[in-house]
Order: sequence, then structure tokens, then C-alpha cells
Amino acid sequence: MKLRDGMVRKRSETMQENRVKLIAAARKAFAEKGYSAASMDELTADVGLTRGALYHNFQDKRGLLAAVVDQIDTEMAVRAQEIGARAGKDWQGLLAEGAAYIEMALNPEVQRIVLLDGPAVLGDPSQWPSQNNCLQVTKSTVERLIAQGILKPLDPEAAARLLSGAALNAALWIAASEDPQSVLPKAVEAFQAMAAGLLVERL
Repeated sequence: MKLRDGMVRKRSETMQENRVKLIAAARKAFAEKGYSAASMDELTADVGLTRGALYHNFQDKRGLLAAVVDQIDTEMAVRAQEIGARAGKDWQGLLAEGAAYIEMALNPEVQRIVLLDGPAVLGDPSQWPSQNNCLQVTKSTVERLIAQGILKPLDPEAAARLLSGAALNAALWIAASEDPQSVLPKAVEAFQAMAAGLLVERL
């Protein structure tokens, strides 16, 4: 029994190691060549695995892209939240977090994988698991700001969805632009002005 348990644990560890290797290799290939041009045979060979390992872990190339997008988008959200936390209070943090997420659209890896290939292959980004996690964090912040009387007493989910959607669409606009650097300040300014519309008016 112990031997069998050990074999199962070893097999599970090997599968996890293979998954990590494949995601890392795909991330590099998708960033350098783009999703369409990336060869799965080359990718698996580079990490000493077969296409069978890829299919076993991700079913297909699209599934592998979904895993890579989820990893990068989650990292983006964490970085944005860290920047927001350093900004101080919830309101300033919310603005800083949104601006940070938008600014990450200048990163070539983020641009190509998350903002260009991701939507083209995986569909509506608002339906991605990583975006839903980000939405829940924003919703919690909005709920606190409403309770503090800083934001208008709107539906928290509605406000959070519009804020998250605005940041995401600003990032998508920057990624698709011929001149991302010039678009960035316009996008951030518009995002912050839109967000300010949620504030309770002070007499």
C-alpha cells in the first residue's frame, strides 16, 4: 500500500513538474513568436517532453494558451494590487491599481499574449477566471468605499464591473494602438475621471 501511495505521489509530482515546464516554455514561445507561429513540437522538445504530455495536461494548444494567460494576468493583478496598497487609502489605492494595470499594457509580453492573442483565441476577457478574481477584489474595495460614504450607494458589483471593464478596455486599446506610449496617459486620465464620477458629491 505504501509503495502504491508513493508511486501515485511521484506520478502527481512529475505531472506538476511537466505542467510548470510546459507553461514556462509556452510563455517564452508565445511572447517571442506569437500564438499562431509557435510550434508545439519545438516547444515540447525544448523541455524534453512529448506532445502527449502537452495533451495530457492541457488538451490542446488553446488550453496551454489559457494556462499561460491565466498565469500572466494573475501576476498583473497581484502587481497592480501591491501598487494600490502602497498608495494608501482605499480610494487612492483603487485609482493607483487601475492605472497600474493599464500601464502594464506597455509590456511586450503582456501586450502580445494577454491583450492581443488572448482575446483573439480565448474570447471575451471578462469571462476569464483571472479577470473574475480581480473583479471580486475590486468589488470588496467598492463595498468598503460605499460603507465609508466615499462612493455613491450604487450596486457594488455593477460599479466593480464597470471599473474593471474600463481598465481592461484601456489596456486593450493601448496594446492595439500604433503608438502605445502616447495612448497611455490619455487612457489613465479618462479612467480616473470616470472613476471619480462614482464619488459622493461634497457640498
